[in-house]
Amino acid sequence: MTSTSEPFEAPGTSTGVPGAPPPQLVRSPLSDGEWHRLHPLTPLLRGGLFLIVVIGIVFANLRDRLVFIFLPWLAPDIEDEVGEWEGAEGDPIDFIIANNLYVLAGLAVLGVLIVLVAVFYTSWRFHTFRITDDDVEVRSGILFRTQRRAPLDRVQGVNLTRPMIARLLGMAKLEVVGAGADANVKLEYLSTANAEAVRADILRLASGRRLGMTSGTAAPRPVGRAAMLSQTVGREITGLIEGPEAPVAELESVVHIPVGRLVASHILSMSTLGLLVAVVAIVIGVSQGVTWLLFGFVPAIIGYGAYWLRSIVRSLRYAIAPTPDGVRITFGLFTTITEIVPPGRVHAVEVTQPILWRPAGWWTVRINRLTGRSVADSSTDQFTTALPVGTAADVERVLRLLQPALPDGERALVVQQGMFGPGEGDTFTNTPKRAWWIRPLSYRRNGFRLTGDVLLMRRGVVWRKLVILPLARLQSLGLYQGPLDRASGVTNVRAHVVTGPVSPFLAAVDRDSALELFDDVARGAVREALADRTHRWAQEATDAAAVAPAGSTAADDAGDVPSRFGPSTSEPPVAVVERASAGERDDTRRASEGTPSEEDRT
Repeated sequence: MTSTSEPFEAPGTSTGVPGAPPPQLVRSPLSDGEWHRLHPLTPLLRGGLFLIVVIGIVFANLRDRLVFIFLPWLAPDIEDEVGEWEGAEGDPIDFIIANNLYVLAGLAVLGVLIVLVAVFYTSWRFHTFRITDDDVEVRSGILFRTQRRAPLDRVQGVNLTRPMIARLLGMAKLEVVGAGADANVKLEYLSTANAEAVRADILRLASGRRLGMTSGTAAPRPVGRAAMLSQTVGREITGLIEGPEAPVAELESVVHIPVGRLVASHILSMSTLGLLVAVVAIVIGVSQGVTWLLFGFVPAIIGYGAYWLRSIVRSLRYAIAPTPDGVRITFGLFTTITEIVPPGRVHAVEVTQPILWRPAGWWTVRINRLTGRSVADSSTDQFTTALPVGTAADVERVLRLLQPALPDGERALVVQQGMFGPGEGDTFTNTPKRAWWIRPLSYRRNGFRLTGDVLLMRRGVVWRKLVILPLARLQSLGLYQGPLDRASGVTNVRAHVVTGPVSPFLAAVDRDSALELFDDVARGAVREALADRTHRWAQEATDAAAVAPAGSTAADDAGDVPSRFGPSTSEPPVAVVERASAGERDDTRRASEGTPSEEDRT
C-alpha cells in the first residue's frame, strides 16, 4: 500500500493499480486507486480545537492563581486570597500551590499533551482513503479498525462543506452521500483545491463516463507551506466579505435571493406570530404579578431568536445552477456548503406557499432525497431545501433543474394549475362536492393529475402545497378508506417515497378515480423504471459514441437507448408489462365477480 500525505504530493500518472480509474477521467492525483492520507492539519480541526477550548476553560477558571504564580507583580491585592487557597482541602490546585509543586505539575501537563498529540498523529496516520473506478473506500481506527465503502453507482450526491476555521486554512470536508441511513463516507479534511478536484472525479466516475475526457489545466506549481498558508488565509478572508469564488466552468445561479426578501420571509411566518403572542403574554403576566412566565418563556424566546438568526445566516449566498453532473446548490455565510445532486436522485418535490407569503407571491421548494444521514441528525434539513424563498418565476427555474425531463407544456401547467389553481380549464381531478365536509376549506383545490412521468398532488388553502412525484422514483401507492370515507364514496391516497419533509398525501379522492389512478400509476411506474438510466447518467452518451459508425454522431444513436432525457425504443417490453398487468386485473375482477377465467373454464 502506498500512502502519501495530502496535499504536498506531486501529480502522478497511470500507476497500473488494479481497480484504478482511467487516468483520462480523473484530474486529482488522489484519484489514482491507491491509498492516501488526509490533510496533515486534520487532527487540529477534528480534535485540536476541542483541546484548545478545554484549555481555555481551565485557564479562565484559574486566571487569578496563574497570575499569582507567574506574574505576581500584576496583582498585588491577590495575596489576601492565597491563605484561603492554602487552607482549602481536597483541591489539587491548592495542594500544588501549598507544596510548591509547579515543576512537577507542568511536567505532568506536558506529558498529557504529548500523549494527546501522539494519539492525534497516530489516528491521522491510520486514516486513509482511496478512489477506484467502482467505489470510494475509507479506513480508520487504531485499535478497532473500520472500513467504509460507497459504491459509485449508488452515489446520491457529493457535499463540500467549508467550516469557518477550516475555510481560513484553505481546507474543506468532502462527504459522499450513500443510499441508506448512516451510509455516508466522509473525507475530512482535504485542501479546498484537492476537495473540488476529487469531487469532480467522483461524479465523473459515478456518471458512467468511460471515454477519454482530458482536462486542459496544468498541475499547479508547488509552493512552500508557509507561503501557501499565508495566501490561503488572505484569500479566504476576502471571500468572507465578497463571497466564495465561483466554481470553474459552471453556470451562474439561476435564482438570486435578496437579503431583504430572506429576512422578511422569516418575519412573515407563523412561528413569528407565535413568538409575538408569547411576548405579549409575558408582558401582561409580569404586569399582573405572574413572574414565573418571565423565567419560563424568556429562555425559549432566546433560543428561538438564535435559531431565527442561524436560519438566515445559513441561507445567505444561496445559489442553484446546473452542472454536467447534476444540480449544484450552495448556501451559507460563514460555513459554506456546496452540494451536487446528480440526475434522478430527487424522489419528491414540494412547492409550498404560506398564507402570509401570498401577498408577496413567495414560494419555497423542498425535496425528498437520500441524505445518508440518520433521522436524528438535525443537519439533514439543510440538504432538503432547494429554494428557501422565491417568486413563481424562480420556482419554474428550479423545477427546470430538478425535473429536466418534464416537458415545457407540463411545466407551465404545474405553475398555472398546480400552484395557483384551480381555475378555468382545470385538468386536476378534485374532491367531489359530496365530500366537501371532509375538507370544507380546500375541497375545491384538493386534487391530483397524472402525466406521462410524474404524479401531481395539489392541496391546502392556508398552506398551498403542490407535490411532484417522479414515477421512476415512486416506491408504491396506497389507498386508505375509513368508515366515513366509505359512506361518502371517497378514499385517501398516499404515495410512498424516501423519508423527507415532503408528505405525498391526498384526502377525499373519489373512489373510482382513485382505483383508476392506482392502475395507471402501477403501469407508469414500471414503464419509467425500465426506461430510467439516471444511475449512470452519462453512460448512454459515451456508449453510443463508442459504438457509433463512421459518419454518424453520438447524438444520432443516443435515441436508440432507453432514457428519460431522449426518445426510447423500449415499447415492446413496456407493452408486455401493460398487457400482463391488464391480464392480472381481469383475473382479479373475475375472481371478485365470480366469473371463471379461461384457465378455470378449461
